[in-house]
Amino acid sequence: MAALEIVQEYYSNFNNKDWQGMLGLLHEEIRHEPNQGDPRIGLEKFTEFLQTMDTSYEETLTNMTFFTTPDGTRVAAEFTVNGIYKKGEEGMPEAHGQSYVLPAAAFLEVKDGKVSRVTTYYNLPHWISLVS
Repeated sequence: MAALEIVQEYYSNFNNKDWQGMLGLLHEEIRHEPNQGDPRIGLEKFTEFLQTMDTSYEETLTNMTFFTTPDGTRVAAEFTVNGIYKKGEEGMPEAHGQSYVLPAAAFLEVKDGKVSRVTTYYNLPHWISLVS
């Protein structure tokens, strides 16, 4: 399967809340570079991240647009995050079911048929203003 197809399936699994499907597409040494904070390395750390996300947020991605590198190893994705803030996280505003719509982007690398890196970008101060 081509990198673009793998990434499209990854995001389809995200929207379907098929966490096992998502995890099955990740390289054992996945490098997750979040918008804020230190990178997470490995499936265990990524699984913990997904559990936190599932507890605190209800999100669906729309307006998906994908771009690939000529060598087919990297994919950029631009999308809109449509979310509900369910449970507050430390250092963030209190959650009480606020909805938000936020533009975001991600850069993914595929190695040996698996996603080996996910780097995500969004405007955190704007998100905070949307849920405050």
